[in-house]
Amino acid sequence: MSDRLAILDPMDPIEDIITAMRVESALYARLEAKAPWGIAFASGPHVRFGIVVRGHCWMSADGLPQPIALSGGDCFIVRADARFILQDETASPLLSCEAIFAGRTSGTIVFGGDGMLTDIVSGRFAFDASAGEPLMSLLPPVLHIRVDHDRSRLLQATLHLIAIETAEQALGTNLVVARLADVLFVQAVRAWCASDGCRTTGWLAALADRHLGAAVRAMHADVARRWTVESLAAEAGLSRSAFASRFRAVVGDTPLGYLTRWRIYRAKAMLRQSDLGIMEIAARVGYETDAAFSRVFKRTEGMAPGKYRRQ
Repeated sequence: MSDRLAILDPMDPIEDIITAMRVESALYARLEAKAPWGIAFASGPHVRFGIVVRGHCWMSADGLPQPIALSGGDCFIVRADARFILQDETASPLLSCEAIFAGRTSGTIVFGGDGMLTDIVSGRFAFDASAGEPLMSLLPPVLHIRVDHDRSRLLQATLHLIAIETAEQALGTNLVVARLADVLFVQAVRAWCASDGCRTTGWLAALADRHLGAAVRAMHADVARRWTVESLAAEAGLSRSAFASRFRAVVGDTPLGYLTRWRIYRAKAMLRQSDLGIMEIAARVGYETDAAFSRVFKRTEGMAPGKYRRQ
């Protein structure tokens, strides 16, 4: 297994993050657009996804230097803070997504002119965005996955199932599509990680690094342990100085600074999703006292743990 593909190990932090995100539902609609057509999607609170079932179109979006061509089998995921446009041709007139959907959240919507047909399944994920912050902050505004490579076969199978479900509108279609969309999100992120997405900086790049990945996995596996730079360097198989330098260059933070951020992330998830007391949460993320935990939490989040839970 290559260093980059090692990131797909089930013990990786990605699994923890996606689990904490609680992908609860995926609203969708099937769009049957005939040329000329164009849809403008505004930024909003949800991450959007799309699958071109057949036909082709152009996509423009915040963060894209120029429009990209989408064809049958392509999948895209757009961050909540990014606006994007889908058109049969880049000069075609636009309607807002609100005008086209007009309160509808599922089913088939037919619009456009009388030209060539493009069939798109479009939807949005509903999950706890703050829980996904460590992952979403690293993703580009648009994830475009072309389903034309062997490592995308599972993703392609999921897209095919979604296309069948949305076309047939059988009993329980909404539930099945919501579950398949959960899988789609994980597989799309995984496909991006297995391509060029992890060659940049950040903890994903560290996971893909043969030495740093061992240390990062060790931290995530036992976040409460009294880690030191020396003990983490030993996990990485590097000297203390070489490890510290390499970690900062790749991750953009010190090893212990990263550990603190991950501890607070874990604590925030427990504050939101459990009834555990502050002292118990403090112990689970590596702090001997709730006072010490509260100081660090307030320094990083700007408020005490109790106030964060109430909000």
